[in-house]
Amino acid sequence: MTTAAGRVLAVLSAFGPRHRSLTLSDIARRAGLTLPTAHRLAGELVSWGGLERDPAGRYSVGLRLLELAALAPRGLQLREAAFPFLDDLHSLTRGNVHLAVRDGREVVYVETLRARAAATNSRVGDRWPMHATGTGLVLLAHAEPAFQAEVLRSPLERFTRYTITDPGELRRQLAFIRQSGVAVARGTITPDDLVVAAPVRDPSGRVAAAISVVVQVAGARPRELARLLTATSRSLSQRLAGGAARVVEPSGARQAGWAAPAACAADR
Repeated sequence: MTTAAGRVLAVLSAFGPRHRSLTLSDIARRAGLTLPTAHRLAGELVSWGGLERDPAGRYSVGLRLLELAALAPRGLQLREAAFPFLDDLHSLTRGNVHLAVRDGREVVYVETLRARAAATNSRVGDRWPMHATGTGLVLLAHAEPAFQAEVLRSPLERFTRYTITDPGELRRQLAFIRQSGVAVARGTITPDDLVVAAPVRDPSGRVAAAISVVVQVAGARPRELARLLTATSRSLSQRLAGGAARVVEPSGARQAGWAAPAACAADR
């Protein structure tokens, strides 16, 4: 980074879901900066509120950035519209529920509802490669062909033995998601989990987000989850288009034979 703004952005970009707390040396290394430059910029960001420094000298993202992030239209407005639907999904399934949008080649969670029994939980702001998550697969399946080709040409990171890393297999999976309307994936990031995801459309009909539920593979009922996600995504899309749709109430789902699977032990 050659500009002052670029160096500040490099410091902030050093943080991520797997790098939430960093030493000054970590920041300098990950941002590609000298230690004195990283020290000066980190100090300025702490004074502004963009970073916080704990007694041990480690840095983390500050609340000022949370305030700014809440202003993002694809974050706050979408979260407010989607929350009643996500809350119903959470009550019905007792799994981890995600609302995600695409950002570059990654998927970013803009809302999450956690399962109580989850040993590992995702958080708002977490980002993952699109090929490795249910919401990411949905968003990639409905992306423009040129973007899909770009992702398929790039290295596909493996998290477990179930992660799809073969471009041909991924291409077939994306075609199936477009045909079926949902993504169903097992253990792509954590081996014992099953995720079902569905697209959310904006008023123009474009897929703008995705929702998912993650439960343990043991006892999971993917067909029932797929029907529930499909109905929820349709209702949420209608709400975004100005309608008054609402996801099926828990009592109605139970009358239809729905029984929640075990809460997930981990998420994605």
